[in-house]
Amino acid sequence: MEYKDYYAIMGVDKTASQDELKRAYRKLARKFHPDVSKEPDAEQKFKELGEAYEVLKDPEKRAAYDQLGANWQAGQDFHPPPDWDAGFEFSGGGFTGSESADYSDFFDSLFGQAGARQTYRRTGGFHARGEDHHARVLIDIEDAYHGATRMITLKVPTVDSQGHIITREHSLNVHIPKGIRQGQQIRLPGQGAPGMGEGKPGDLYLEVEFNPHSLYRVDGRDLYFDLPLAPWEAALGAKVKAPTPQGAVDLTIPANSGAGRKLRLKGRGIPGNPAGDIYVVLQIALPPANTDEAKAIYREMEQKLAFNPRAGMGV
Repeated sequence: MEYKDYYAIMGVDKTASQDELKRAYRKLARKFHPDVSKEPDAEQKFKELGEAYEVLKDPEKRAAYDQLGANWQAGQDFHPPPDWDAGFEFSGGGFTGSESADYSDFFDSLFGQAGARQTYRRTGGFHARGEDHHARVLIDIEDAYHGATRMITLKVPTVDSQGHIITREHSLNVHIPKGIRQGQQIRLPGQGAPGMGEGKPGDLYLEVEFNPHSLYRVDGRDLYFDLPLAPWEAALGAKVKAPTPQGAVDLTIPANSGAGRKLRLKGRGIPGNPAGDIYVVLQIALPPANTDEAKAIYREMEQKLAFNPRAGMGV
C-alpha cells in the first residue's frame, strides 16, 4: 500500500485554510466530475479528490493525518504504525455522503473505524446534548494489575479564526480500574463537547491500549513471555526465577524441556473474574563459543552425544 499525499491531490499547500480547501475542492470537482469531464481518468481523479477532501475538511482527521504524514512521501510503501492515533480526541461525527468502503485501502487503514459512531443527539428547540468524544490512550500493563490514577493529555484539533487547524491540549486525571483489559473503554461523564443552550455536555470515552512491553505480550487477560534457559537447565530440569508484573516467582522447569514449550502460571494474568494466566514460553540460549575452552566443550558434545537436530526431515 502506498502513502497518499492528499494535499498534492487537491493542489493546495499544507498550510491552506479550510476555506482554501473548500474552494480548491469545488474547482477540481467541477473539472473531474465524470458527467462533464472528457479526461479518460476523470472518474479515478474524482474519487481520489473526494477521499482527500473527506480527510482534510475534517479538523480532527486532518490533524491526525498531518502528524502521521510528517515522515512520508507520496508513493512510498506505507504501513501505519501501531497506535498511530493514540492521544487524539475525536468527536466521532461519522462520514458525510459516503462510507469508508468507497475509499482506498490507505484511507481505510487510517479512518475505517473513525467516526463510525454518530452520537450527537438533538432534543428540540435550541437545546441539544453535546457530542460524545472518543480517544485511544496508552497505559502500562502494570496499571491493569494494580489500578492507578494517571494524568492524561489529549490533543484536540480545532479551527482558529483564520480557518487554520490548531491543536489544544485537554488534560485530566483518569482513574484506571484494576483488571481493565485492552480494548475496554473508560467513560468520563461530562468531559465531551459542551451542549447547546441547556443541553448537557457529552461524555468522553477512552479506549485503553497497552504500551509495548519489553517482556510481555497480551492476549485478553493472558500474558505471554519468553524465558531463556541454559541448555543444561532445559535438559536436566531446574528451578529458576521468572518475572511477572507482580514480582518474581519460582518456576520448576521439567527435564527434557524443548524450545517453545509453554508453562502456565494459573491466575497470574490480568486480574478479573476469572483472572487471566501467564504463559511462559521456554527458549534455549546457547553459551557462546568464544574461548578455546568453550570450543573444546562443544567439540566434546559433538563427539559424545548422538544428536541430529534435523532427524526426521528427510535430509
